[in-house]
Amino acid sequence: MSLIKLTDIRKSFGDGENKLNHVLRGINLNVEKGEFIAVKGQSGSGKTTLLSILGTLLQPDTGNYLLNGEEMVDTRIDHSQIRNRDIGFVFQDHRLMPQYTALENILLPTLAYASESDDEQTTYANELLKLTHIEGIGHQYPSTLSGGEASRVAVCRALIMKPLLLLADEPTGQLDAANARNIASLLSEINQTLHTTIIMVTHSDETSSFAHRILTLKEGVLL
Repeated sequence: MSLIKLTDIRKSFGDGENKLNHVLRGINLNVEKGEFIAVKGQSGSGKTTLLSILGTLLQPDTGNYLLNGEEMVDTRIDHSQIRNRDIGFVFQDHRLMPQYTALENILLPTLAYASESDDEQTTYANELLKLTHIEGIGHQYPSTLSGGEASRVAVCRALIMKPLLLLADEPTGQLDAANARNIASLLSEINQTLHTTIIMVTHSDETSSFAHRILTLKEGVLL
């Protein structure tokens, strides 16, 4: 069953000289539930723009985007609620809050609906720490974590709401080769264990090799 269906998605940006830079020129994509897809492309090819549209952070100029059967190209929708409930994000720079422990960082998305996390959410956060092989660092602060550990905490945080879709924007971009391989392998393990649908943007051939399907974004279209 399709989780995502993109039809003729187009997006342009002004360049400051009354000219339009056509970044996405008609993106068509079907993603089945449980797939792990890697999107490759040169810098400036529009990978982050595509990921931002998939994450409802950016609206396309034209086209349709169905997420789990619901049209996302609609300004009347509360996209922030959809992002918190259905979409997890993993960024290249982790974006952990330095004043909170690893466990508290993981639980931050749960505070969108309550003043504190409940016991079930805390239990699940600890399960995620175990799943990602960092169960001993929940009490530590980000400044004490290695790059690989911080990346895993960021992955746990993206999963705490049990999202339908996990979007990863160059998740291994700031890691050495060994840690990059470990994070890519971890995403594969999460995909297989939790059946979370993953779309990952990456420059790396090795990182993309862990995905079920590899697509290339070139001249505004997916190949």
